This record gives sequence, structure tokens and C-alpha cells, in this order.
Amino acid sequence: MTNFWEHYRFLVLRRFTQISLMLLYIGGNYWGWNFVQGNLSASMLFGVVPLNDPYAALQMFAAGAVITTNLFVGALIVTIFYMLLGGRTFCSWVCPVNIITDAANYLRRKLHVNQVEKKQPASRNIRYWVLGLSLVLSYILGVTAFEFISPISITHRAIIFGVGLGWTAMLVIFLFDLFILKNGWCGHICPLGGFYGVIGKVGAVRVDHDEEKCTVCMKCKIVCPEPQVLFMVGKESLQVLDGECTNCGRCIEVCDDDALNFSIRKLAKEKRDENN
Repeated sequence: MTNFWEHYRFLVLRRFTQISLMLLYIGGNYWGWNFVQGNLSASMLFGVVPLNDPYAALQMFAAGAVITTNLFVGALIVTIFYMLLGGRTFCSWVCPVNIITDAANYLRRKLHVNQVEKKQPASRNIRYWVLGLSLVLSYILGVTAFEFISPISITHRAIIFGVGLGWTAMLVIFLFDLFILKNGWCGHICPLGGFYGVIGKVGAVRVDHDEEKCTVCMKCKIVCPEPQVLFMVGKESLQVLDGECTNCGRCIEVCDDDALNFSIRKLAKEKRDENN
């Protein structure tokens, strides 16, 4: 049991967080629970504190909508929260689509789909182009362009309200990640992930790599949804400061050398300097 917990502790905690949030949203919308009501785009905490998706708010602003005080405050709260945590924490700890893409990539490894592939056929910068395009289209069309087609919103509504289209979106993403492109949706296309990658660059919670302990087994890069952020593995002791890191903790769980661990930004390096 101890070995299982060591190898899957963050995965278990992430699933617990994601499922618990979904249950709280379902309870808030169906049974009037007062903890959180609404959805991931716009909700109220305890019926008092507004929580709004800052990316959706940005699209509304680009579309020319009037930004109310509640919307501004809610978007600011969420922005500061994820900015302080760092990386794309929302993507791996909150977003329900992550459960689907993780399942697809786990099955992809088990089935050895494109295992020999040396280089991904698509650039991870696509998400930033989609991010910019969504804001341009919002401005031109006067609507929140990405929100209309967002699999994240569609999936969340499907889970809460049982909307049929949402289950179709989940299946499409699952098959896309499984057979077409590794980490396709979250790692290459999703503009919301790109948005959190930008604001997550300055966050405090970071994965720290200790080169002296590393045996270069590369298990971390195999399971990492953003392996490019682990460029320092086996080379030098550094913290992962790239905002594209999802802070999922899978690299830490599979590392038998204890060469990877969560740390507070910069403090890990200072601690190593003191030990030396």
C-alpha cells in the first residue's frame, strides 16, 4: 500500500480534487448546496465570492461586452490564485478534460501507439496561436469565440447537466489523443492551457530537479504531458520554471531516484547551496 501511495499519490489527489469539484458543482446546481454554484466559466463561492474564468472574461472584453465589477473581481481572484501556484495547475488539478486525456495517453503507452515516433508532428505553440486567434475573432464577431466551441465548457456542462453533446466531445478528444497526436488537445491545441501557461510563469510551486541523484532513467519524460519542460533532467540541478509545466506531479511519482520533488521557487537552490 505504501509503494502504491508513493507512486500514485499526486494522481490520486488530483482525481479526488477533480471529482470532488464536479460533485460540488452538481450539488450546487441540483440540490442547492451553497459551497459553489455555476460552472467553471462563472460561479459563486458560498453565494458571495465570484469566481470567473479570466480567459473567458478576456474574450468578453475583446468582444466589447461590459465588464461588471463581479466579473472583474471574479476573474482577478482566479488569476491571482493560479499565478501564485504557478504552471498550468488548473489543467491537471481542476479541468475535467484532463481525466480524459490522461486516460488516452495511458492507453496509448500500453498499446504502444507510435512508440517509435522521435518527434511530435505538431508544434506546442499552436495553443498560443489559437489563443490569439480566439481573441481576434471575439473582437471581430462580437462574441466569446472559444467559449462557443470549448470542449472544456461542453464537458463540464455534460457532467453537471447531462448534455449529450458533451459526451461526444469527450469521445472525440479521447480518440484524438489516443490515435492521432500524443497529448494532442491539452499539450498542443487548448488555448486555455496556453493562457494559464503564460500567467503561471511567475508561480511559487515548482518541480525541482537534483542532478546528483538522477540516474537518467527518463521515466519522468515518458509520463510527462509536457516533456520539453524537463530539459534539465540528467544535465543540471534546476527548478522547472516553464509555465507550461502542469504541476501534475507524475514525474515525481515515477522517479525512483528521488531526483524530482515539489519545492518553492528558488528556495530549493538556496537549500542545496547551504548543504554544499
